[in-house]
Amino acid sequence: MRPDVDQPPVNPPRKSPPHSLRRARRGQAMVEYSVINWVLLVALVIGATVKVRWTDDRQTNVIDLFLEAYQIYYDSFYFVLNLPFP
Repeated sequence: MRPDVDQPPVNPPRKSPPHSLRRARRGQAMVEYSVINWVLLVALVIGATVKVRWTDDRQTNVIDLFLEAYQIYYDSFYFVLNLPFP
């Protein structure tokens, strides 16, 4: 009989540690990451849509306040650019 030279030698299977612990840790990290992102997203949506009572006669949400601040910012540029002196 002639041995086959072209085939690699067969190695016995190695005993490796179980990978289930590593997978469990990775799965726990993904669950924690997803829960934290969900809580932050829900807090952002609720915080942006809930109307806040700033004074007795004013009640607006955060998005309206940001838009109002941007309008004031834009109006100030328009005012300065249209001044009669250089």
